[in-house]
Amino acid sequence: MDVIEFIRALAALAFTLGLIGLAAWALRKYGPDAIGRAIAARQDRRLKVVESLALDPTRRLVVVSLDGEERLVLLGDGKLLDWIPPAPSPALSPAAAPEPVA
Repeated sequence: MDVIEFIRALAALAFTLGLIGLAAWALRKYGPDAIGRAIAARQDRRLKVVESLALDPTRRLVVVSLDGEERLVLLGDGKLLDWIPPAPSPALSPAAAPEPVA
């Protein structure tokens, strides 16, 4: 093996390792999370997750906002367990205010 071929092999190895490093850097910077950030950057989304609370390892409470109206959803085991609609909100006047519970 000539010295020239040895230098060419080392240069090819360095180039290949450089490409692998560049690909790793690009995936870290522009990887799967970048797609989520690009979608979240759109402000005209109708559905938003406001808050999430883990009750136990299988169940989770999620407050979602749909068209400006918030709903409470109970999720568990990979399925929707309950969709809790909001309570009717009549305009409370002082006469219609509920009595405090003692």
